Amino acid sequence: MHDASNQDIAEILREIATYLEMQDVPFKPRAFEKVAQTIEGLEEEVSALYKKGGLKALEEIPGVGKGIAERIEEFLKTGRIKDHETLKRQVPVKLADFAGIEGVGPKTIKRLYKELGVKDRATLERAVKAGHIAKLAGFGKKSEEKIAKSLTFANGNRRFILGYAMPQIRRVQARLEEVPGAEKVVIAGSARRKKETIGDADILAVAKNSKAIMEKFVSMPEVAAVIAHGDTKSSVKLRSGLNVDLRVVPAESYGAALNYFTGSKDHNVALRKISVAKGWKLNEYGLFRGAKRLAGKNEEELYKAFGMDYIEPELRENTGELEAARKHALPKLIEYGALMGDLQTQTDWTDGTEPIEAMALAAAKAGLEYIVITDHTKRLAMTHGLDEKRIVLQWKEIDRVQKKLGNKIKILKGSECDILKDGTLDLPDSILSKLDVVGVSVHSHFNLPRAEQTARVIRAISNPHADILFHPTSRIINRREPIDLDMDEVITMAKKTGTVLEINSFPERSDLKDEYIRKCVDRGVKLSIDSDAHSSAHFANLEYGIAQARRGWAGKKDIVNAWPVEKMTKFLKNN
Repeated sequence: MHDASNQDIAEILREIATYLEMQDVPFKPRAFEKVAQTIEGLEEEVSALYKKGGLKALEEIPGVGKGIAERIEEFLKTGRIKDHETLKRQVPVKLADFAGIEGVGPKTIKRLYKELGVKDRATLERAVKAGHIAKLAGFGKKSEEKIAKSLTFANGNRRFILGYAMPQIRRVQARLEEVPGAEKVVIAGSARRKKETIGDADILAVAKNSKAIMEKFVSMPEVAAVIAHGDTKSSVKLRSGLNVDLRVVPAESYGAALNYFTGSKDHNVALRKISVAKGWKLNEYGLFRGAKRLAGKNEEELYKAFGMDYIEPELRENTGELEAARKHALPKLIEYGALMGDLQTQTDWTDGTEPIEAMALAAAKAGLEYIVITDHTKRLAMTHGLDEKRIVLQWKEIDRVQKKLGNKIKILKGSECDILKDGTLDLPDSILSKLDVVGVSVHSHFNLPRAEQTARVIRAISNPHADILFHPTSRIINRREPIDLDMDEVITMAKKTGTVLEINSFPERSDLKDEYIRKCVDRGVKLSIDSDAHSSAHFANLEYGIAQARRGWAGKKDIVNAWPVEKMTKFLKNN
């Protein structure tokens, strides 16, 4: 059996989707893309699921039908998929090189290959520099400039998205925890601080036999290359391309080492300056006054020695947390698992993979008490968005499912209503006024000038029925820059109109950024943390939205869906 990671499976399914779209095959590309997205975020390895339950277990993955399950099985058995190879022979390009290049979709890739011989990022860059793309019919100078700008952006953003990297890191952690004598194995670095993207991963361990844990680390099936192998430190590159460092530290230095390797660099530098001012020395081995160890066994005693409260990893960016810890004025951050509802979920009525009932049951299983169904609206034709007639039919289906499920979970009627170019909304007020929750979002005209884009969004959230601005800056990490908004102005208008700003938990969005979240907290603008789930597996992404909120100093009082449903709906405009 071929040893394939979830990342490997997701990549080949995504490539099949791209090739099918090149061939104008209807529906199938989206199905493969959705499954790739789901598999990328699974905590458990698909190969392990297959070993336990075979083809049937694969078909239980959300969105996976028999056809896709058989292709995954083929890949797990042979390391290849015949359909993929057949499609690739027709357009033999390096698809991964085009990921994140705005304006270069499947059909453009095919055309650039056929007409200019572009087959990877290097040949694309040469075609742009030579001005060949601008000369192609239907492109022009503006299209070429857009591709050039996107290439520059993509080349400067080769980082790993936390929500997709974390399952890999946790699998490595779990393998090391199984080693006899491994007393502690903990994730450190930017992954522990829950940065939205990470450059690499750090793991610390306390172990009775450092050699055994190092041998396990360098011989894991995920490892593509061993960069360094020592008794107390080793480094590997995973097949996904992520570099992981493992360090074994003495138990008495564990807290100091964890603090040091968690960072951030700015936080650590500031902490060391404080220690120097006291005549102390702080490093990864401990906190010392001369030869005497003052602290270092755990992080709590380290901060206590400085007269500070414990600082959560997500706050360690030297943005005022040290002063607040000294004054005992740190915020009470929202806790993981504190959400009571999810205010943005999609179903198979538009571009989700599962029906309303399945999504509601999955939300209940994830510990939520309520869920809002927010399928797309008609302007997004590619998602089969809902018009006035279909959304009314959906309300009837929600009522039917609610009656069937009873008190298992509360299902609210909502919409992800498209913001049109002029700031008006894609559904009339007569429909919006009857919804429990109205989310509004930008899905088009991403390149409007700052003043026009800001005015557009402000007009949308000024609508008396617009409750929440979904993924406010519309960015897609490593693929699309945020729209050019005056966020201070948007936050001011959100406060004035009582509009909630969303923290979108989908890993490649993580939108709002932490700096804007903190501005909302400081100015009393309420937030929601939503999964943007398109399958039942995506409710697990709520963890990353909570992490983003914590990085923005947000507490439970700031997050409307951390409140009971009655309190949450009462706060919204329509109620």
